[in-house]
Amino acid sequence: MDSDMTIIPTKRIEQSILQIRGLRVMIDADLAMLYGVTTKALNQAVKRNKDRFPPDFMFQMSPEEKQEVVTNCDHLSRLRFSPVLPYVFTKHGVLMLANVLNSERAVRVSVQIVHIFVRLRETLASHKDLARRLDDLEKKYAAQSKVFFEAIRKLTAPPMKPKKKIGSDLKEKQARYGRGRGRYR
Repeated sequence: MDSDMTIIPTKRIEQSILQIRGLRVMIDADLAMLYGVTTKALNQAVKRNKDRFPPDFMFQMSPEEKQEVVTNCDHLSRLRFSPVLPYVFTKHGVLMLANVLNSERAVRVSVQIVHIFVRLRETLASHKDLARRLDDLEKKYAAQSKVFFEAIRKLTAPPMKPKKKIGSDLKEKQARYGRGRGRYR
């Protein structure tokens, strides 16, 4: 991707891409921030051009989906008390938004977002291909190199989030009952 097309840090965009209903999407509030408009203005532009946004481009979240997203995404905590259910946009909806908003920034940001969507898809495809190849090799050399393949699988597995401990690690000295030279011996 050309560096002159990058106007938003890639990491910021990647963090805004969520998976809802099995689709990679972005929430209207994040897109509005990236495009430099208010969420209300973005949604008004979408409503004026409803025919450009079929269900595979955009859909409204359910209350349960909204609650899950707000709970899991710190940057969306501001949506917690909003009475409105957010809209989410797929890669195609993001491109259509650039046409609807009709600003140079919207076009540049949309292109950047689509590049990131494509890169994420390619990364997922390469992981699936690698897993399939490992399965084939493991079948071929099952007995001789089982330990080797298990080590590779552990290295290529997505990192597991460490479980948070409940309670504290405070350790107290144990009481010394019956060990002293007291009078009750």
